[in-house]
Amino acid sequence: MGDLEIIDATSQHQNSLPISSDEIMAQLNLWHIQFERFDHVPLKTVEDSKKVQSLFLSSEQGGGHIKNLYLRDHKKQNILLVTEQDRKIDLKTLPALLGTGRLSFGSAERLFENLGVRPGAVTPLSMITGVSHGVALFIDSELRSCHTLYVHPLVNDRTLAIGVDELELFFSKISAEPTWLTL
Repeated sequence: MGDLEIIDATSQHQNSLPISSDEIMAQLNLWHIQFERFDHVPLKTVEDSKKVQSLFLSSEQGGGHIKNLYLRDHKKQNILLVTEQDRKIDLKTLPALLGTGRLSFGSAERLFENLGVRPGAVTPLSMITGVSHGVALFIDSELRSCHTLYVHPLVNDRTLAIGVDELELFFSKISAEPTWLTL
C-alpha cells in the first residue's frame, strides 16, 4: 500500500473526526454526565462486541447492549436507529413504524458527513454532530429498562457505560429529541 494509511474507526484516528473521542468525553465531564470508559480491540459488528461483553453487565444484570443503524429514506431523510443488539430489524416494515419512506443503509460518506463517525463507530453520542444535520433519532423503548447502556464514544475501540438518564441528559444538552418506540 505504500505510504497510504487506512483511516479506520479507532481512537488512533480520532483527530480526523469533527469531534474527537477525547473531546466528547471531556464534554460529558463538563456536563457532569457520568460514564465509565472501557478500552478494547476495535469492534466493527455485534458479533465482534459479543466477544468482549464479559467486560460489561450482562443483559440479565441490566446491561443494554445495542446496535446502531444509520439509515436513509428515499426522500433523503437521515435516521439513526438504536436498538437492542439482537433485535431483528425488517427494513421493509420499519418505514410504517418510523413514518418514513423506503429505507436503506446510508453510505460511509454520508455517515461521516451527517454523524461525524466511521462505520463501526455509530453511536447515540454521534447525535452531537447529527442534530445540526437534521438526523432523526429513534430508540427502542425496551432500552429504557436497562440499568446501563454501552455506547461507543465516536470510536470503536472504546466503550462507555452510561445510564439511560445520563444519556437522556446528553440528548437534552445537545437539543436532540429522540423518539422512543416499541419495535
